[in-house]
Amino acid sequence: MPTKHPRLNVVLERPIFQLVERLAEKEGVSLSLKARDLIREALELHEDAYLAERAHERTKTFVRGQALTHEQVWAHLKVKKQRR
Repeated sequence: MPTKHPRLNVVLERPIFQLVERLAEKEGVSLSLKARDLIREALELHEDAYLAERAHERTKTFVRGQALTHEQVWAHLKVKKQRR
């Protein structure tokens, strides 16, 4: 069956394959759909970890006295938008 989406072949160890298979059966979805969902969830977790690490690094250099208030940021953006 032709598809618009790219495909990925993955070799799994038998215990991992069996876990994915059981999850798919339990949820009543195909093996490939469950694998896709698990990969998507793992990518989201990696993204969250990356962003948390960046945020932690930024807090080390944060100086409250130099920070802008919400109103200051939006006022600056409105002025910038009007100049266009």
